[in-house]
Amino acid sequence: MVLTRFDLAKYPFVLDAAEEVRRLDLDIGNLENPALKAILDRAENRIEEALRNSPPEVSYRPREEDVEIPSFPVAVILAAASGNDYIKRRYALAEAIRAYKLLQDEDEKKVLEIAKVFNWNIQNVKKIIGHRRYDFALSFTDFLRNAKLFHEMEWKLVNRMLVKGKVYLRQREAARLLQEEIRRRIEERLRSDVRSMLPEPVLRRIDDLKRKYASRIAKAQFQDFPRQVVNEAFPPCIRMLYDAAKSGQHVSHLGRFTLTSFLINIGMKPEKVVDLFRSSSDFNVRIARYQVEHIAGQRGSRTRYKPPRCETLKTHGLCPGPDDLCKTIRRPLSYYGKKTRTLKKEVSAN
Repeated sequence: MVLTRFDLAKYPFVLDAAEEVRRLDLDIGNLENPALKAILDRAENRIEEALRNSPPEVSYRPREEDVEIPSFPVAVILAAASGNDYIKRRYALAEAIRAYKLLQDEDEKKVLEIAKVFNWNIQNVKKIIGHRRYDFALSFTDFLRNAKLFHEMEWKLVNRMLVKGKVYLRQREAARLLQEEIRRRIEERLRSDVRSMLPEPVLRRIDDLKRKYASRIAKAQFQDFPRQVVNEAFPPCIRMLYDAAKSGQHVSHLGRFTLTSFLINIGMKPEKVVDLFRSSSDFNVRIARYQVEHIAGQRGSRTRYKPPRCETLKTHGLCPGPDDLCKTIRRPLSYYGKKTRTLKKEVSAN
């Protein structure tokens, strides 16, 4: 079964975003063109819906294929250009939730077509086993890859109907697993660095959106971190600076700023940060307290500062060498957020 344009408007992620932009002759550097206003407006609206709705979800607008299809890759470009990990995660999840809700009532053959996009080994079955009706049989490896983050007992493999390496599913369950695939695919596309390619009017749209939801974004990002500081989640650069400060070694001005702003933003109290520098040979409690409180937004401009980007730290020799997780982020705080979520899932799994 071939997916129609009507289907593509519902599930635009099946297309390669860059290919769709090229096919429609959408010049990324010319998105402010008045002829593309409806597409750009809808793209911005998709992101705003993700930030505004709880749980996050992008609306579905039937019979608007000419806008719905191209607005998705443009929204991906805008979200990527925001440079904000929370916006990216929120948008990817919102699109995935929309797809999940649509897939629950979708024609089963089209569900199979969507599943093929992710190379699933899946079959359409019609079986009643016990008192339960099943619609699909999915390879247990595809099942495990997407169900591993679910904590409900019903998703544990031991509690599933497993026949000859295939896990039997109802359509709602298949749609939920596809939601995970869709979320990951969109998040991968959001890693592109496209901001420098966008015209100024489009960048202003993105920045205006960030300002409009700044308090919500800041609150959500703070809630992302555990209440207790998790040293095991420190990125390599912070681990190096933390150990140096604790042992009284010399730490450069930028290094102190980076370490202080990082620790403040993950929830460490200013007085604890001040204590960290007490072993330094040039420690002055009055100066240290003022500097830490200034970075924490308790003095001066009342702005809480964030640590520099990874590229800046590399330029100044403050990166001891990236690990695998470093390769997926651009800021130390993003590393900490991802790492703490991973550690939390590992603890829950055990």
